[in-house]
Amino acid sequence: MASSSGTKSITADDVPPRSVSKRMTRMPTMIDATDQEPVDSELVPSSLAEIAPILRVANEIEAENPRVAYLCRFHAFEKAHKLDPNSSGRGVRQFKTYLLHRLEKEEEETRPRLARNDPREIQKFYQMFYETRIKDGAQNRKPEEMAKLYQMASVLYDVLRTVVPAERVDDEVNRYAREVERIKDHYAHYNILPLNALGTPPPIMELPEIKAALNALRKVDNLPKPIIQPTNNVSDNHSVSEEGNKPIHDLLDWLWLTFGFQKGNVANQREHLILLLANKGIRDKAPETYAQLDIHTVPLLVDKIFKNYRSWCAYLHCGSNLKFPSSADRQQLELLYIALYLLIWGEASNIRFMPECICYIFHNMANELHGILYGNVHSVSGGTFQPAHQGEESFLREVVKPIYQVLRKEAWRNKGGTASHSKWRNYDDLNEYFWSDKCFKLGWPMNPESDFFVHSDEIRQKDKRRRNHVPTGKRKPKTNFVEVRTFWHLFRSFDRMWIFFILALQAMIIIAWSPSGSLAAFFDEDVFRSVMSIFITWAILNFLQATLDLILSIKAWGSLRYTQILRYILKFAVAAVWAVVLPIGYSSSVQNPTGLVKYFNDWIGDWRNQSFYSYCIALYLLPNILAVLLFVLPPVRRHMERSNWRIIVLLLWWAQPKLYVGRGMHEDMFSLLKYTLFWILLLISKMAFSYYVEIYPLIEPTKMIMDIRIGSYEWHEFFPNVTHNMGVVISIWAPIVLVYFMDTQIWYAIFSTICGGVHGAFNHLGEIRTLGMLRARFQAVPIAFSEHLVPSSKEESKRSHKVIRKLVDSAI
Repeated sequence: MASSSGTKSITADDVPPRSVSKRMTRMPTMIDATDQEPVDSELVPSSLAEIAPILRVANEIEAENPRVAYLCRFHAFEKAHKLDPNSSGRGVRQFKTYLLHRLEKEEEETRPRLARNDPREIQKFYQMFYETRIKDGAQNRKPEEMAKLYQMASVLYDVLRTVVPAERVDDEVNRYAREVERIKDHYAHYNILPLNALGTPPPIMELPEIKAALNALRKVDNLPKPIIQPTNNVSDNHSVSEEGNKPIHDLLDWLWLTFGFQKGNVANQREHLILLLANKGIRDKAPETYAQLDIHTVPLLVDKIFKNYRSWCAYLHCGSNLKFPSSADRQQLELLYIALYLLIWGEASNIRFMPECICYIFHNMANELHGILYGNVHSVSGGTFQPAHQGEESFLREVVKPIYQVLRKEAWRNKGGTASHSKWRNYDDLNEYFWSDKCFKLGWPMNPESDFFVHSDEIRQKDKRRRNHVPTGKRKPKTNFVEVRTFWHLFRSFDRMWIFFILALQAMIIIAWSPSGSLAAFFDEDVFRSVMSIFITWAILNFLQATLDLILSIKAWGSLRYTQILRYILKFAVAAVWAVVLPIGYSSSVQNPTGLVKYFNDWIGDWRNQSFYSYCIALYLLPNILAVLLFVLPPVRRHMERSNWRIIVLLLWWAQPKLYVGRGMHEDMFSLLKYTLFWILLLISKMAFSYYVEIYPLIEPTKMIMDIRIGSYEWHEFFPNVTHNMGVVISIWAPIVLVYFMDTQIWYAIFSTICGGVHGAFNHLGEIRTLGMLRARFQAVPIAFSEHLVPSSKEESKRSHKVIRKLVDSAI
């Protein structure tokens, strides 16, 4: 396409061939009918969002100078082609086709108005724009208008640099551009604090606690100047030089230049940190002390922000990188650590749902920060310590983006919630990778070949629609838990409840079957020996639970630590041993019977004559007795679970898997006492009702039915040797057993209603507090009934109203 003198022309390398362009013009687009209208920047594809401000400026100046608007669109087209040269983004090809045809048309229609060629035209327009709208407009325009003008001036200067060679730009234009860059920050958008406001400071900036926080953050004189390494990308050289010459106003500016955070993130977290310091500084303080930060303000904020980080370091048995040398300005270093963590958190995107991943990132960047500040003093080689990532937006590009790619591709495997839970990893699964010291295998900078980033070598199926991009190939398995959808989870998840109900049912049937049938028969040695058989049932049920644990967790073995796998196997082996040993011990105890009273009275004095089964029961109950002691002492249990001592971790290894989240989450002693008392009363009521109403009345009929002999059985083909009416017994007991296992929820509803009502009455909860208020509510029932259920005729309405009123009065 032809171009005027000084204008950068579009070559064959920049746009598709002419034949391709002609084919593209025949494609239907949603903006074909708007050739005579300015380009709507809101219709720019999301992948080309960077060119939207350029097109907005072109629309603004279209009426004033069409040629400069054309140059802006020309620059936007070139930038769009560099961003997506293959036009693979959604809607990019149609948009670029439309913009190319518009440029071809405007090339012929527009001519320079202020000069003979485009370089002089855009320079003169930039000078005129600055002198007429910016230089003398600050007194007559609102701040939001000035912010828009400064933004337009920055875009125009960017376009000017692409049209005009650097050596041909007028000194006056460069001086205007430097002035725009210097002042435009004062009109930048802010959330709460107008930190760069010109003129009289707003009232909020006059608060002493805000000034104190600002003064603390602006102590940067003793910090080393950031050394910005030039990048290999030529297009980034200008931005790198700008960063190197950027003045450092506070600690966050220094961190921005050192680690490569985003400017918007730095502005947001600057306000965030100032408000945190101000709020913390005035809490429980006298107003006259607001002018300076208290010596305890920053340490308290450090303790609050880094509580999880310190816990994570202790859990992994690695040293914290919150280091404070004796020669350092401790408050300044603490503020640097806080600001660094907030900048990481503010730019982390969805990685915020992985707090231990953020701890890992901060752990390495805090080490870099310490090396930059104090590493050169102890350096043997005398070299300068440099961070792993530098340059604008390098943190987003080199740290956040790779981890986010893992999250996104795992979400694609979800297939909209239809995929199996074992086929994809969620935030918790990925975050658990950072619950063990193997996360340090990632290194810093992170190694893209590590097992966490296994997705980088996967082959994805290509499809025109993004939602069909489902990655395939080898991937890292889930951690600790993989959901397997099976009805056995009803037993596995509530095994203690089912085991208790089954054992209680067995014991009650044995006691009710005794000659007396009363609960006192439990103390009879024969009945007691029979009741002791419940431990055999308990061992079998524990073996079933251990088997389910082994089977349902086998899909997670690929990423479990060997100690966790060993725990599953040993639990299964021990449960199998008890399921064999206890029946053998019970059979041997028949020759050495032991009553309940004798068992407890003679255990110490005659322990050698006790049966083998008694020793087995004592040993079998020992872990459960320890668990009960820890249950009734929640402070001890909470302290042990939160402890990172290896000996305590070893003791708790058998009882529960070692997890980072959820440790020590227990109620206080009084709440636990109320909770336990509630369930003890509920279970006593439920068991008493089940025994005297459900089980005991069926014992005698069952004995009678079992004693009736069968002479000739009609179903001899199926049951040829049946001598008892077992089918009748099963049909009688089946509904009773079902009710026995299900009626706990009924008792829970009764007890929760009673306890809630008593609690509400003592705390005066609810709208109806007295009997008089209750009677008043009954008076309004007929009116409400008539209003909502009105009969077809007035006579029927009056009649129904009188009947309901009589019923209510009689009830009252």
